[in-house]
Amino acid sequence: MNKKVLVVDDESSIVSAIAYALRREGYEVETANDGEEALVKVASFHPQVMILDVMMPKLDGYGVCRRLEGREDIGIILLTVKNDIVDKIVGLEMGADDYMTKPFEIRELLARVKALMRRVEKSSPPSDPKNQAIVNGTLRIHIAHRTVTVNEEKLDLTPKEFDLLTILMSSPERVYTRDDLLDRVWGMEYAGGTRTVDIHIQRLRKKIGDTDQQKLQTVYGIGYKASAPEPGGTV
Repeated sequence: MNKKVLVVDDESSIVSAIAYALRREGYEVETANDGEEALVKVASFHPQVMILDVMMPKLDGYGVCRRLEGREDIGIILLTVKNDIVDKIVGLEMGADDYMTKPFEIRELLARVKALMRRVEKSSPPSDPKNQAIVNGTLRIHIAHRTVTVNEEKLDLTPKEFDLLTILMSSPERVYTRDDLLDRVWGMEYAGGTRTVDIHIQRLRKKIGDTDQQKLQTVYGIGYKASAPEPGGTV
C-alpha cells in the first residue's frame, strides 16, 4: 500500500520544504493551502497521515480536526507557532495525534510521520475493495465493479469512458493534457489523434448530465480537469 501524506499550510515555502523531504523518503504527497481544500484532498487522496497547520484562512486546523473527528484511518500532526500547553491540549482533544511547534527540524517531523504512519496502518482494518468508490456530488464511481451511478441510477459507459472518467475524478483539480489522457487511457500505441479525447469528454458530459460543464472542466489550450467534490463529501 502506498504511504500517503497530506501537507496543509498557508505558507507555500513550508509546504514545499515538507513535501520535498517526504517525497525523498518515498512518501506519496499531496498539498493544500487552507482547511477547506484539505477536506477535499482527504476525500480524494485518502492520506494515512496529515500534517496540518493550525492558523489558516477559511477553516483553521482545529476546524479540520472537528470535521474529521472519529476517523481512525488518518493520523494528524498539528503545526503551530504557539507554544502554549493549552493550545496543545485543545488540538489533541479535537483528535490530533501529535503536535509540533514552529520552527521545527525536518528530521524530527519525518521521524514523527514514520511513527504515526506505523500506528495508523496497525489500527486500520484492511480496506474492502467492494466498498471503494470515488464520489463527486451525486456521481459515484464504483471501482471494483467498474460502474458509475448518478443519483443512484447506473450509467451505460464504455470501458474507455469509465477509465477516462476515473482518471479525472481520482485527482480533482489536477489538469491533464490531451496527450496525457490519450497515453493513460488508450496507450502509447494508439494511432488516433487527441480529438478522440475531446469526443469522449463530450459523451461523458452528456451521460453524467454535466450540461453546465462543472464536473468535467475544459482548461483552454491545455486539456481537462475534474472539479473538486464539496468539502466534507464522502468517499
